[in-house]
Amino acid sequence: MTIQQDAAQALSLMDLTSLNENDTEQSILALLDSVRPEIGLPAAICVYSRFVDLVKKELRRRNWQSVKVATVTNFYGGEQSLDSVLNETKQALLDGADEIDLVIPYREVIQGELKNAKLYVQKSKQLCAQYGACLKVIIESGELKAPELIRKASTLAIEAGADFIKTSTGKVPVNATLETTEIMLDAIKASGREVGFKAAGGVRTVNDASAYLRLAEQKLECSSLTPSQFRFGASGLLKDIHNILDA
Repeated sequence: MTIQQDAAQALSLMDLTSLNENDTEQSILALLDSVRPEIGLPAAICVYSRFVDLVKKELRRRNWQSVKVATVTNFYGGEQSLDSVLNETKQALLDGADEIDLVIPYREVIQGELKNAKLYVQKSKQLCAQYGACLKVIIESGELKAPELIRKASTLAIEAGADFIKTSTGKVPVNATLETTEIMLDAIKASGREVGFKAAGGVRTVNDASAYLRLAEQKLECSSLTPSQFRFGASGLLKDIHNILDA
């Protein structure tokens, strides 16, 4: 594929993201304004839950029906109580969230306490299912570090009902890597389930994105990825996409 084709595909698979502590309604609207619909729309807009209602209304006003609204829970340390996570999830779904990106209690996975970590996924999935929403589970691979732990967390999330498994929050020193991506895609393939994969954090250029696209196509044995199979969680990538597609 050409770099222009990869740029267009990466845009269609992007969760355009702003998860900054100083986000405001104005900055979120500016994020939406950075999208150029004549070039193409992202798969989703990912924001903190307090902005879900705003984004939902704006997408409707702009007539961007294909774009989903995503938000994060148990973010970013994975240390909130299950009740708190479920309360935030429910409110986000009531506000119109289409997708929930849940941070698994990854420190418990590191400590070998898998039962409670699995419960977070199961209970979140039950809520999402009630509202027809997609559940993406963030395993925070850069903190798990060991390939065996990354594989274990991926398999746990899939078995507990995740619709996607996602590398990272983007808030730790090591986020998405090709090595981690390969392990997680292998876990998806081994499960025999149709589970999506999301690479988040550190994918800043279309050249970066191209490497992930080729790996995913190879592992998932497909020639063209869809938003139900693959996502990029990114903010800076959009600028490079526009530069390439404008050329």
